[in-house]
Amino acid sequence: MKPKHDIFDPDDANRHPPLVVVMGVSGSGKSTIGLALAHRLGCRFQEGDALHPAANRAKMARGIPLTDEDRAPWLKAIAHWLAARAAEGVCGVITCSALKRAYRDQLRAAVPDLAFIFPDPAPAVLRQRVEDRTGHFMPASLLASQLDTLERPGADERALRLSGEDDVEAACRHIAAWLARAGDRAI
Repeated sequence: MKPKHDIFDPDDANRHPPLVVVMGVSGSGKSTIGLALAHRLGCRFQEGDALHPAANRAKMARGIPLTDEDRAPWLKAIAHWLAARAAEGVCGVITCSALKRAYRDQLRAAVPDLAFIFPDPAPAVLRQRVEDRTGHFMPASLLASQLDTLERPGADERALRLSGEDDVEAACRHIAAWLARAGDRAI
């Protein structure tokens, strides 16, 4: 099945390929939405957790929240991945918690036209999802620290907030329509 290029025509030299970060706390649906969106748009996809240094993954697995210093090399790797896609002229979707505005600013410094998708389910939904998942390095005990750290995107950021509880296909249609509206900054 050929991907639907809702917003990106690779043959249109006047359009820049979209670069998107699907952000939010653990259990928000970043990976599910990100992978589906990348498929829909025909973009490259990268699971941001895979770019964490081994020490970060081990620390989180022990239930210890990451510090800004811990996150610095990870955010640098995310920014590098995004900048590489921009340099190649291809669209890309990556997951990254991007919990603080400073983190999002760092990513925007690498790719100024970056779009953020923010699935934001209710805390009870998040907790249930995290507790139900198996094989993930991050325990449910760290959800509270992520929620405490989360700085929701401001009105001046290019970010789309979703309930995070919608059907994935419907969410992807909504995201694609939002991305297609050039300059849309609403959240």
